Amino acid sequence: MRNATGKLETTSRDHGMHPGPRLGPPEQEDPELEALVREIIGRVADKWTMLALEVLSEHGRLRFTRLGDLIGGVSQKMLTKTLRQMEADGLVVRTVFPVIPPRVEYELTELGLSLGEAFCGVWIWAERHREAILRSRKAFSERAS
Repeated sequence: MRNATGKLETTSRDHGMHPGPRLGPPEQEDPELEALVREIIGRVADKWTMLALEVLSEHGRLRFTRLGDLIGGVSQKMLTKTLRQMEADGLVVRTVFPVIPPRVEYELTELGLSLGEAFCGVWIWAERHREAILRSRKAFSERAS
């Protein structure tokens, strides 16, 4: 369903869910803010950024290789790309030490820490609803076969 401004909105009726708070921006929309929010979600809601946020928040300042090891399964190229984007967005600080070979460490900024806190709700939600999700996946898989 589209609202008066033509923006697509869904309601709890559309998905057979219980009524709840409306998700999305406030009624007084700021197009620049909306664009920024969409851009940030696109950048930080990816797997590697979320995992880098988690590892850096748990372990503090880390060298590149150790960060990759703790994240697990990430290629050097993807980790480099992820950390560069996080640095550009002000989420991490990259410190290069003038030694041979060069030592590079990454640490979350205050902005990065606050983003990690905001996404902590996703982890709490997943923990709270883990069994329901697993039951739904199993039921779906059984129906699909």
